[in-house]
Amino acid sequence: MTADMPRVLDRKEAVPALVGDPADFLLISGLAGTGKDIGALTGEAHIQFLMTGAMGAAAMTGFGLALAQPDKQVLVVTGDAELLMGLGALATIGAEQPSNLAIVCVDNGHNGETGYQPSHTAKGVDLETVARGAGIQITRTVSTADQIADASRTLRQGNGPVFVWLRVTTDTPPPYKRELDAVANKFTFRRRLLGHN
Repeated sequence: MTADMPRVLDRKEAVPALVGDPADFLLISGLAGTGKDIGALTGEAHIQFLMTGAMGAAAMTGFGLALAQPDKQVLVVTGDAELLMGLGALATIGAEQPSNLAIVCVDNGHNGETGYQPSHTAKGVDLETVARGAGIQITRTVSTADQIADASRTLRQGNGPVFVWLRVTTDTPPPYKRELDAVANKFTFRRRLLGHN
């Protein structure tokens, strides 16, 4: 799979199909589009932390959560621009090999948070190759609908960090009004994680 393959998947269909039952995971989302993807998928019913104001931090937040909660599967769903800002996270994850961490990069080839400029992936950067080079051995590129089921199963394997590069069109994410107070989000996440209402 090369980085210049055309994007044909609509994120509003592909993300829910790939994630499947969100109750299988502790969820961390990146900014902008992926926060809406996950918020619209889960509503208020699941243990999720939707990033606000911390571009580049989603993968490392998921990594820390995976270490702190080794008996739970952690899924980070983030965008290409957000992941590119913190590529060192992939090297740390590859070096430490948390078996309960999976990362989905929803890549539309643009910087949705900063004005929709083309991102590096629109210019040929191959994030699956980057993830493998960082030491993440279980990777998938998903650019067509027939690849989603295998990638969804792979997210749930739990025998090493997983990276899935989901290549989507520039269609808008689903509408979802996120809570933008990061402190409130943290405490809500903590209460749900510990089973408190």
